[in-house]
Amino acid sequence: MKNSITYLLFIVCFITMAVGEMTAQDAFNGLYMNLGNLARLSQAKTRSISAENFTGEKGKGGMAIEGTGERAARDLGQGWKVSPSIRIEGGETFTLADIDGPGAIQQIWMTPTGHWRYSILRFYWDGETEPSVEVPIGDFFACGWGKYAQVTSQAVCVNPGSAFNCYWVMPFRKSCRITVENIGEEKMTLYYQINYTLTKVPEDAAYFHAQFRRQNPLPYKSVYTIVDGIKGWGQFIGTYMAWGVNNTGWWGEGEIKFFIDGDKKFPTICGTGTEDYFNGSYGFINPETKEYQPYNTPYAGMPQVIKPDGVFESQTRFGLYRWHIMDPVRFEKDLKVTMQALGWRSGGRYLPLQDDIASVAYWYQTEPHAPFPKLPDKDYLEVK
Repeated sequence: MKNSITYLLFIVCFITMAVGEMTAQDAFNGLYMNLGNLARLSQAKTRSISAENFTGEKGKGGMAIEGTGERAARDLGQGWKVSPSIRIEGGETFTLADIDGPGAIQQIWMTPTGHWRYSILRFYWDGETEPSVEVPIGDFFACGWGKYAQVTSQAVCVNPGSAFNCYWVMPFRKSCRITVENIGEEKMTLYYQINYTLTKVPEDAAYFHAQFRRQNPLPYKSVYTIVDGIKGWGQFIGTYMAWGVNNTGWWGEGEIKFFIDGDKKFPTICGTGTEDYFNGSYGFINPETKEYQPYNTPYAGMPQVIKPDGVFESQTRFGLYRWHIMDPVRFEKDLKVTMQALGWRSGGRYLPLQDDIASVAYWYQTEPHAPFPKLPDKDYLEVK
Protein backbone atom coordinates (compact mmCIF):
# COMPACT_ATOMS: atom_id res chain seq x y z
CA MET A 1 0.00 0.00 0.00
CA LYS A 2 2.83 2.41 0.90
CA ASN A 3 4.52 1.86 -2.47
CA SER A 4 1.20 2.41 -4.29
CA ILE A 5 0.64 5.72 -2.48
CA THR A 6 4.19 6.86 -3.22
CA TYR A 7 3.72 6.03 -6.89
CA LEU A 8 0.39 7.89 -7.02
CA LEU A 9 1.93 10.99 -5.41
CA PHE A 10 4.77 10.86 -7.94
CA ILE A 11 2.29 10.78 -10.83
CA VAL A 12 0.27 13.66 -9.37
CA CYS A 13 3.40 15.76 -8.88
CA PHE A 14 4.60 15.00 -12.40
CA ILE A 15 1.26 16.00 -13.94
CA THR A 16 1.07 19.13 -11.80
CA MET A 17 4.54 20.26 -12.87
CA ALA A 18 3.81 19.54 -16.53
CA VAL A 19 0.49 21.38 -16.44
CA GLY A 20 2.01 24.31 -14.56
CA GLU A 21 4.62 24.77 -17.26
CA MET A 22 2.02 24.46 -20.04
CA THR A 23 -0.48 26.90 -18.58
CA ALA A 24 2.18 29.50 -17.89
CA GLN A 25 2.06 30.23 -21.61
CA ASP A 26 -0.57 32.85 -22.43
CA ALA A 27 -1.22 31.18 -25.78
CA PHE A 28 -2.83 28.23 -24.00
CA ASN A 29 -5.36 30.61 -22.47
CA GLY A 30 -8.27 28.29 -21.73
CA LEU A 31 -7.62 25.97 -24.68
CA TYR A 32 -6.50 22.88 -22.78
CA MET A 33 -8.12 22.20 -19.42
CA ASN A 34 -7.74 19.33 -16.97
CA LEU A 35 -7.80 18.74 -13.21
CA GLY A 36 -4.36 20.29 -12.86
CA ASN A 37 -5.32 23.74 -14.14
CA LEU A 38 -9.08 24.05 -13.63
CA ALA A 39 -8.53 26.61 -10.84
CA ARG A 40 -6.56 28.97 -13.10
CA LEU A 41 -8.44 31.98 -14.42
CA SER A 42 -8.65 32.66 -18.13
CA GLN A 43 -9.94 35.26 -20.58
CA ALA A 44 -11.32 32.48 -22.81
CA LYS A 45 -15.03 32.69 -23.66
CA THR A 46 -17.23 29.62 -23.29
CA ARG A 47 -19.86 29.03 -25.98
CA SER A 48 -22.17 26.17 -26.98
CA ILE A 49 -24.12 25.31 -30.13
CA SER A 50 -27.23 23.14 -30.14
CA ALA A 51 -30.71 23.10 -31.64
CA GLU A 52 -31.60 25.56 -28.85
CA ASN A 53 -28.87 27.99 -29.99
CA PHE A 54 -27.80 27.34 -33.59
CA THR A 55 -25.17 30.10 -33.64
CA GLY A 56 -23.75 29.79 -30.11
CA GLU A 57 -24.22 33.52 -29.56
CA LYS A 58 -24.09 34.88 -26.02
CA GLY A 59 -27.54 35.21 -24.47
CA LYS A 60 -29.31 33.60 -27.45
CA GLY A 61 -30.13 30.15 -26.07
CA GLY A 62 -33.67 28.82 -25.63
CA MET A 63 -35.32 31.60 -27.67
CA ALA A 64 -37.03 29.35 -30.26
CA ILE A 65 -40.77 29.62 -30.81
CA GLU A 66 -40.89 26.67 -33.22
CA GLY A 67 -39.05 23.36 -33.42
CA THR A 68 -39.28 19.64 -32.74
CA GLY A 69 -40.56 20.26 -29.20
CA GLU A 70 -43.05 22.93 -30.20
CA ARG A 71 -46.16 20.80 -29.72
CA ALA A 72 -45.00 19.43 -26.34
CA ALA A 73 -44.34 23.00 -25.15
CA ARG A 74 -47.57 24.46 -26.50
CA ASP A 75 -48.94 25.13 -23.00
CA LEU A 76 -45.66 26.55 -21.72
CA GLY A 77 -44.32 28.65 -24.59
CA GLN A 78 -40.93 30.12 -25.33
CA GLY A 79 -38.02 28.91 -23.21
CA TRP A 80 -39.56 25.48 -22.48
CA LYS A 81 -37.62 23.04 -24.69
CA VAL A 82 -39.17 24.19 -27.93
CA SER A 83 -36.24 23.18 -30.18
CA PRO A 84 -34.18 20.35 -28.62
CA SER A 85 -33.29 18.58 -31.89
CA ILE A 86 -33.26 18.78 -35.67
CA ARG A 87 -34.55 16.57 -38.45
CA ILE A 88 -32.54 15.97 -41.60
CA GLU A 89 -34.25 14.64 -44.71
CA GLY A 90 -32.66 11.86 -46.76
CA GLY A 91 -30.03 13.25 -49.11
CA GLU A 92 -29.71 16.55 -47.22
CA THR A 93 -26.74 18.13 -45.45
CA PHE A 94 -27.17 20.23 -42.30
CA THR A 95 -24.59 22.67 -40.93
CA LEU A 96 -24.27 21.95 -37.23
CA ALA A 97 -21.73 24.69 -36.51
CA ASP A 98 -20.32 27.71 -38.30
CA ILE A 99 -17.94 29.51 -35.94
CA ASP A 100 -15.58 32.44 -36.36
CA GLY A 101 -12.26 31.92 -34.56
CA PRO A 102 -9.84 31.79 -33.03
CA GLY A 103 -10.93 29.06 -30.69
CA ALA A 104 -11.31 25.33 -30.22
CA ILE A 105 -13.97 22.64 -30.05
CA GLN A 106 -13.69 21.08 -26.60
CA GLN A 107 -16.53 18.55 -26.39
CA ILE A 108 -19.20 17.14 -28.70
CA TRP A 109 -22.32 15.23 -27.66
CA MET A 110 -24.90 13.86 -30.06
CA THR A 111 -27.45 11.10 -30.39
CA PRO A 112 -28.67 10.25 -33.90
CA THR A 113 -31.51 8.08 -35.13
CA GLY A 114 -31.30 5.84 -38.18
CA HIS A 115 -28.39 3.92 -39.67
CA TRP A 116 -25.16 5.23 -38.14
CA ARG A 117 -23.14 4.61 -41.30
CA TYR A 118 -25.57 6.79 -43.28
CA SER A 119 -24.83 9.96 -41.27
CA ILE A 120 -21.54 11.48 -42.43
CA LEU A 121 -19.70 13.99 -40.24
CA ARG A 122 -17.42 16.53 -41.91
CA PHE A 123 -15.25 19.19 -40.24
CA TYR A 124 -13.68 22.13 -42.11
CA TRP A 125 -11.01 24.37 -40.57
CA ASP A 126 -10.23 27.99 -41.53
CA GLY A 127 -12.32 28.08 -44.69
CA GLU A 128 -10.92 24.97 -46.36
CA THR A 129 -13.04 23.39 -49.11
CA GLU A 130 -11.93 19.80 -48.47
CA PRO A 131 -12.84 18.38 -45.04
CA SER A 132 -10.24 17.51 -42.43
CA VAL A 133 -12.73 15.05 -40.90
CA GLU A 134 -14.96 12.79 -43.01
CA VAL A 135 -16.33 9.84 -41.07
CA PRO A 136 -19.67 8.05 -40.56
CA ILE A 137 -21.07 9.16 -37.24
CA GLY A 138 -21.02 5.74 -35.52
CA ASP A 139 -17.42 4.98 -36.49
CA PHE A 140 -16.23 8.43 -35.41
CA PHE A 141 -17.51 7.65 -31.91
CA ALA A 142 -16.06 4.08 -31.86
CA CYS A 143 -19.38 2.34 -32.57
CA GLY A 144 -19.02 1.14 -36.15
CA TRP A 145 -21.43 -1.80 -36.19
CA GLY A 146 -24.62 0.22 -35.79
CA LYS A 147 -25.28 -1.28 -32.37
CA TYR A 148 -24.80 0.28 -28.96
CA ALA A 149 -21.72 -0.59 -26.94
CA GLN A 150 -20.59 1.18 -23.79
CA VAL A 151 -17.33 2.98 -24.59
CA THR A 152 -15.50 4.43 -21.61
CA SER A 153 -12.25 6.13 -22.55
CA GLN A 154 -10.55 9.47 -22.13
CA ALA A 155 -11.19 10.69 -25.68
CA VAL A 156 -14.51 9.05 -26.58
CA CYS A 157 -17.45 7.91 -24.45
CA VAL A 158 -20.62 6.18 -25.64
CA ASN A 159 -23.28 6.04 -22.96
CA PRO A 160 -26.81 4.58 -22.75
CA GLY A 161 -28.80 4.53 -24.94
CA SER A 162 -26.93 6.07 -27.93
CA ALA A 163 -25.09 9.06 -26.43
CA PHE A 164 -21.95 9.78 -28.47
CA ASN A 165 -19.32 11.94 -26.74
CA CYS A 166 -15.98 13.20 -28.04
CA TYR A 167 -13.32 15.04 -26.02
CA TRP A 168 -10.62 15.57 -28.65
CA VAL A 169 -9.53 19.22 -28.55
CA MET A 170 -9.87 20.78 -32.02
CA PRO A 171 -8.22 24.22 -32.42
CA PHE A 172 -8.97 26.58 -35.29
CA ARG A 173 -7.70 30.05 -36.07
CA LYS A 174 -10.15 31.62 -38.50
CA SER A 175 -13.24 29.45 -38.63
CA CYS A 176 -14.80 26.08 -37.96
CA ARG A 177 -17.63 24.50 -39.93
CA ILE A 178 -19.19 21.14 -39.00
CA THR A 179 -21.80 19.41 -41.16
CA VAL A 180 -23.71 16.15 -41.12
CA GLU A 181 -25.03 14.58 -44.32
CA ASN A 182 -27.87 12.07 -44.29
CA ILE A 183 -27.07 9.77 -47.23
CA GLY A 184 -29.97 7.47 -46.34
CA GLU A 185 -33.48 7.66 -47.73
CA GLU A 186 -35.32 8.14 -44.45
CA LYS A 187 -35.49 11.29 -42.35
CA MET A 188 -33.25 11.25 -39.27
CA THR A 189 -33.48 13.07 -35.94
CA LEU A 190 -30.35 14.45 -34.28
CA TYR A 191 -29.90 15.85 -30.79
CA TYR A 192 -26.51 17.52 -30.43
CA GLN A 193 -24.39 19.93 -28.40
CA ILE A 194 -21.02 21.34 -29.47
CA ASN A 195 -19.12 23.01 -26.63
CA TYR A 196 -16.27 25.29 -27.60
CA THR A 197 -14.08 28.16 -26.47
CA LEU A 198 -13.17 31.41 -28.16
CA THR A 199 -9.56 32.06 -27.21
CA LYS A 200 -6.01 32.48 -28.44
CA VAL A 201 -4.54 29.51 -30.27
CA PRO A 202 -0.80 28.86 -29.89
CA GLU A 203 1.38 28.92 -32.99
CA ASP A 204 2.36 25.27 -32.58
CA ALA A 205 -1.22 23.98 -32.26
CA ALA A 206 -2.03 21.62 -35.15
CA TYR A 207 -5.40 20.82 -36.71
CA PHE A 208 -7.49 17.74 -35.90
CA HIS A 209 -8.09 15.19 -38.68
CA ALA A 210 -10.01 11.92 -38.94
CA GLN A 211 -10.40 9.63 -41.94
CA PHE A 212 -12.60 6.55 -42.51
CA ARG A 213 -11.74 3.52 -44.65
CA ARG A 214 -13.32 0.11 -45.27
CA GLN A 215 -12.50 -3.04 -47.21
CA ASN A 216 -15.06 -5.84 -47.42
CA PRO A 217 -13.63 -8.33 -47.96
CA LEU A 218 -9.93 -7.62 -47.66
CA PRO A 219 -8.32 -9.18 -50.76
CA TYR A 220 -6.31 -12.34 -50.11
CA LYS A 221 -2.70 -11.63 -49.08
CA SER A 222 -3.42 -7.90 -48.93
CA VAL A 223 -2.56 -5.62 -46.03
CA TYR A 224 -5.27 -3.38 -44.63
CA THR A 225 -4.44 0.33 -44.88
CA ILE A 226 -5.62 2.38 -41.91
CA VAL A 227 -4.37 5.61 -43.46
CA ASP A 228 -2.00 6.60 -46.26
CA GLY A 229 -0.96 9.77 -48.01
CA ILE A 230 -0.70 11.98 -44.92
CA LYS A 231 1.55 14.89 -45.87
CA GLY A 232 2.69 17.48 -43.38
CA TRP A 233 3.98 17.81 -39.82
CA GLY A 234 2.04 16.34 -36.94
CA GLN A 235 1.26 13.36 -34.75
CA PHE A 236 -0.96 10.30 -35.05
CA ILE A 237 -3.25 10.06 -32.01
CA GLY A 238 -5.60 7.13 -32.44
CA THR A 239 -7.20 4.21 -34.24
CA TYR A 240 -10.68 2.74 -34.16
CA MET A 241 -11.36 -0.53 -35.96
CA ALA A 242 -14.64 -2.35 -36.68
CA TRP A 243 -13.40 -5.86 -37.45
CA GLY A 244 -15.72 -8.52 -38.86
CA VAL A 245 -14.21 -12.00 -38.94
CA ASN A 246 -15.03 -14.15 -41.98
CA ASN A 247 -13.12 -17.28 -40.88
CA THR A 248 -13.26 -19.56 -37.87
CA GLY A 249 -10.35 -19.50 -35.48
CA TRP A 250 -8.13 -16.74 -34.19
CA TRP A 251 -7.88 -13.61 -36.35
CA GLY A 252 -5.45 -11.26 -34.60
CA GLU A 253 -1.88 -12.37 -35.40
CA GLY A 254 -1.34 -9.44 -37.77
CA GLU A 255 1.09 -6.62 -37.07
CA ILE A 256 0.48 -2.88 -37.24
CA LYS A 257 3.13 -0.86 -39.05
CA PHE A 258 3.88 2.88 -39.00
CA PHE A 259 5.81 4.12 -42.04
CA ILE A 260 7.24 7.47 -40.97
CA ASP A 261 8.92 10.22 -43.01
CA GLY A 262 9.93 8.35 -46.13
CA ASP A 263 9.94 4.74 -44.90
CA LYS A 264 9.50 2.45 -47.91
CA LYS A 265 9.54 -1.34 -47.61
CA PHE A 266 10.11 -1.48 -43.86
CA PRO A 267 8.49 0.70 -41.18
CA THR A 268 10.00 2.51 -38.24
CA ILE A 269 7.40 1.03 -35.87
CA CYS A 270 6.30 -2.59 -36.20
CA GLY A 271 3.87 -4.11 -33.70
CA THR A 272 3.79 -7.73 -32.55
CA GLY A 273 0.10 -8.58 -32.98
CA THR A 274 -3.33 -7.07 -33.34
CA GLU A 275 -4.38 -7.65 -29.74
CA ASP A 276 -1.01 -6.32 -28.58
CA TYR A 277 -1.59 -3.03 -30.39
CA PHE A 278 -4.95 -2.66 -28.66
CA ASN A 279 -3.17 -3.33 -25.35
CA GLY A 280 -4.63 -6.80 -24.87
CA SER A 281 -2.94 -10.21 -25.02
CA TYR A 282 -3.49 -13.86 -25.84
CA GLY A 283 -6.54 -13.44 -28.02
CA PHE A 284 -8.50 -11.19 -25.64
CA ILE A 285 -9.56 -14.41 -23.87
CA ASN A 286 -10.79 -14.34 -20.28
CA PRO A 287 -8.78 -17.19 -18.66
CA GLU A 288 -11.73 -18.12 -16.43
CA THR A 289 -14.62 -18.10 -18.91
CA LYS A 290 -12.52 -19.02 -21.99
CA GLU A 291 -14.49 -16.38 -23.93
CA TYR A 292 -13.67 -13.02 -25.48
CA GLN A 293 -13.49 -10.38 -22.74
CA PRO A 294 -14.71 -6.88 -23.68
CA TYR A 295 -12.83 -4.11 -21.87
CA ASN A 296 -12.61 -0.32 -21.59
CA THR A 297 -9.62 1.69 -20.37
CA PRO A 298 -8.67 5.37 -20.78
CA TYR A 299 -6.40 4.68 -23.75
CA ALA A 300 -7.31 1.30 -25.26
CA GLY A 301 -10.20 -1.11 -25.34
CA MET A 302 -12.38 -3.68 -27.04
CA PRO A 303 -15.81 -2.47 -25.90
CA GLN A 304 -17.81 -4.42 -28.47
CA VAL A 305 -17.95 -8.16 -29.14
CA ILE A 306 -20.96 -9.20 -31.24
CA LYS A 307 -21.41 -12.95 -31.06
CA PRO A 308 -23.13 -15.17 -33.65
CA ASP A 309 -26.80 -15.75 -32.88
CA GLY A 310 -26.99 -19.17 -34.51
CA VAL A 311 -29.06 -17.92 -37.44
CA PHE A 312 -28.32 -14.99 -39.74
CA GLU A 313 -25.76 -13.14 -37.63
CA SER A 314 -23.25 -15.86 -38.27
CA GLN A 315 -19.92 -14.07 -37.79
CA THR A 316 -18.20 -12.56 -34.75
CA ARG A 317 -17.58 -8.82 -34.91
CA PHE A 318 -15.35 -6.60 -32.82
CA GLY A 319 -14.98 -2.90 -32.05
CA LEU A 320 -11.55 -1.80 -30.84
CA TYR A 321 -9.88 1.52 -30.02
CA ARG A 322 -6.33 2.64 -29.26
CA TRP A 323 -5.69 6.28 -28.33
CA HIS A 324 -2.08 7.50 -28.53
CA ILE A 325 -2.65 10.20 -25.94
CA MET A 326 0.45 9.36 -23.92
CA ASP A 327 2.48 8.08 -26.88
CA PRO A 328 1.60 10.05 -30.04
CA VAL A 329 3.39 8.88 -33.19
CA ARG A 330 5.29 11.93 -34.44
CA PHE A 331 5.98 12.62 -38.10
CA GLU A 332 7.52 15.61 -39.88
CA LYS A 333 6.83 14.88 -43.57
CA ASP A 334 4.51 11.94 -44.13
CA LEU A 335 2.85 8.93 -42.53
CA LYS A 336 1.29 5.63 -43.56
CA VAL A 337 -0.29 3.11 -41.16
CA THR A 338 -1.20 -0.48 -42.07
CA MET A 339 -2.55 -3.54 -40.25
CA GLN A 340 -2.10 -7.17 -41.28
CA ALA A 341 -5.06 -9.55 -40.99
CA LEU A 342 -3.66 -12.95 -40.01
CA GLY A 343 -5.03 -16.16 -38.60
CA TRP A 344 -3.72 -19.75 -38.50
CA ARG A 345 -3.87 -22.51 -41.08
CA SER A 346 -2.64 -26.11 -41.22
CA GLY A 347 0.98 -26.88 -40.45
CA GLY A 348 1.36 -24.04 -37.98
CA ARG A 349 1.33 -21.46 -40.81
CA TYR A 350 -0.18 -18.00 -40.91
CA LEU A 351 -3.42 -17.58 -42.86
CA PRO A 352 -3.94 -14.21 -44.61
CA LEU A 353 -7.55 -13.35 -43.85
CA GLN A 354 -10.27 -11.86 -46.06
CA ASP A 355 -12.19 -10.05 -43.36
CA ASP A 356 -14.59 -7.10 -43.30
CA ILE A 357 -12.50 -4.30 -41.81
CA ALA A 358 -13.34 -0.63 -41.32
CA SER A 359 -11.28 1.94 -39.47
CA VAL A 360 -10.95 5.54 -38.41
CA ALA A 361 -7.52 7.16 -38.17
CA TYR A 362 -7.20 10.24 -35.94
CA TRP A 363 -4.29 12.68 -36.12
CA TYR A 364 -3.15 16.30 -35.79
CA GLN A 365 -1.16 18.04 -38.49
CA THR A 366 -0.35 21.36 -40.10
CA GLU A 367 -2.52 22.52 -42.99
CA PRO A 368 -2.97 22.12 -45.87
CA HIS A 369 -3.63 18.39 -45.74
CA ALA A 370 -3.54 15.94 -48.64
CA PRO A 371 -6.94 15.13 -50.21
CA PHE A 372 -8.78 12.15 -48.70
CA PRO A 373 -9.78 9.12 -50.77
CA LYS A 374 -13.37 9.27 -51.97
CA LEU A 375 -15.77 8.02 -49.31
CA PRO A 376 -17.42 4.71 -50.30
CA ASP A 377 -20.99 4.92 -51.55
CA LYS A 378 -24.04 4.08 -49.45
CA ASP A 379 -24.26 0.42 -50.46
CA TYR A 380 -20.58 -0.22 -49.72
CA LEU A 381 -20.85 1.56 -46.35
CA GLU A 382 -23.82 -0.54 -45.27
CA VAL A 383 -23.14 -2.95 -42.44
CA LYS A 384 -24.13 -6.51 -43.32
